[in-house]
Amino acid sequence: MRIQSRPAALLLAAAAALPLASCAGPSAQTRADTRYVASDVNTLYNLAKDRLDRNQYGIAAAIFSEVERQHPYSPWARRAQLMAAYAFYEDGEFTQSIAAAQRFLSIHPGNRDAPYAYYLIAMCYYDQISDITRDQSTTILAQTALNEVVRRYPQSVYAADARLKLDLVNDHLAGKEMEIGRFYQRRRQWLAATIRFRSVAEQYQTTTHAPEALMRLTESYLALGLVEEARRAAAVLAHNYPETRWYNRAYELMQEYGGPAAPSAD
Repeated sequence: MRIQSRPAALLLAAAAALPLASCAGPSAQTRADTRYVASDVNTLYNLAKDRLDRNQYGIAAAIFSEVERQHPYSPWARRAQLMAAYAFYEDGEFTQSIAAAQRFLSIHPGNRDAPYAYYLIAMCYYDQISDITRDQSTTILAQTALNEVVRRYPQSVYAADARLKLDLVNDHLAGKEMEIGRFYQRRRQWLAATIRFRSVAEQYQTTTHAPEALMRLTESYLALGLVEEARRAAAVLAHNYPETRWYNRAYELMQEYGGPAAPSAD
């Protein structure tokens, strides 16, 4: 199950910002075959744009790629590279979209559309994020790519959207750590559980999982006989999340070991 994500407005706006050539003739507008004989650049580009407008993304990507192949030194080749990457993205061909965007960046690193290319790469990874029961290697790639957008272009509209998505990505990664930690807890593997919960408390402290992580860290420390460490975890929970049910649970646990580090939120 993927995180709901696709920022269609941003992607379409970026695609529309690329100028178009003059309109092609009617016969070129209706061709569906992706094997093309040599054509002038205007005909090919506008045929690709026509297919894009019809949501025929796979065909559009093939024709945009043909623009670059047939007219590699034309100004339209640069535009077609990025449009092909966008069309591949919309077609769900994320690997090909990433490859096309990376190719664009390798050839035109300082181009004004470079921020969009970086953002498109990040979105390809982001849209492939799976639920927390599965491997999260793609989530980490999305996190890295989104951070790259923010680092390189902090004032751009793409960075603003990337920051919002980073919050969701971090929450997702924290959720995975919590799932593994609870798994270890159920098997009474307290040390392994402690490592996972501490990771959430320290690395993902702004996520929604932080209060539960601190409570479960308290539980695990107590199970290991580390009362002072449990008291410190409960104190952090009391200070930052005193109104949560997780604090109430930690408070009850610490009552059995000489009282919590802070008074109950009640």
